[in-house]
Amino acid sequence: MINTVLDQASGLRRMNQNNNHGVKVIAVTGGKGGVGKTNVSLNTAIALGQQGSRVLVLDADLGLANCDVMLGLRVEKNLSHVLSGECELDEILVEGPAGIKIVPATSGSQNMVELTPAEHAGLIRAFSELNTEFDILIVDTAAGISDMVLSFSRAAQDVMVVVCDEPTSITDAYALIKVLSREHGVYKFKIVANMVRSLREGQELFAKLSKVTDRFLDVALELVATVPYDENMRKSSRRQKTIVELFPKSPAAVAFRGLASKAVKWPIPHQPSGHLEFFIEQLVNG
Repeated sequence: MINTVLDQASGLRRMNQNNNHGVKVIAVTGGKGGVGKTNVSLNTAIALGQQGSRVLVLDADLGLANCDVMLGLRVEKNLSHVLSGECELDEILVEGPAGIKIVPATSGSQNMVELTPAEHAGLIRAFSELNTEFDILIVDTAAGISDMVLSFSRAAQDVMVVVCDEPTSITDAYALIKVLSREHGVYKFKIVANMVRSLREGQELFAKLSKVTDRFLDVALELVATVPYDENMRKSSRRQKTIVELFPKSPAAVAFRGLASKAVKWPIPHQPSGHLEFFIEQLVNG
């Protein structure tokens, strides 16, 4: 255990030397499955890439990964090969649209969902030794409130919660916010109202969630995007593309580009909390 901690500390120092600029870390989560979380992650990432940012997407649904499938990318190795020691993290990165890089996870592997402490440490160490430079790390978490989801969410600088206008989506988003605030000290959340019929519906959805959090929790919510329901999203998915690529003028694509323009301006504090090494340290200390 001591050697593991020393290895992590050494990797963190190397990363701090190699990455002397701040890295923005955004966790995209939602509590419930089916709210369009991965679509939000990928469309925002590609919009950021189109706007000039160097973006890395971590498919953090470690047992049911689908980022590569949604983009039609061919993946030969994934995180399981990194954890087994077969290769380095840099070697498994695949390039997506607009120059974004993807860290592919596995699909259909129960072992990746139930990482041992040593394997979790190996994942952390792999990130600390990453040589590829980037400006923004987007962590596309799994659904639910598993330990892995909570670890990635509380370690990120910004937590973006995707919610739809369904009772179960609102309830599960509230449960996630409750656990992160009461047990992990996360008090600020950025909300994306997804697949809504109008701007007003998105604002009303945000108001519903805010009403219950204001009553029972000491948290601050910010509505950062209202993404309309768009038939072009389904068309894009069937072609394994994102809507910002195929239908850049569609309402949803416009919303994602607006979200990207906001995200790139979210401040990165000068203290360690704004850097990738803090993200890794938070995972270690978890």
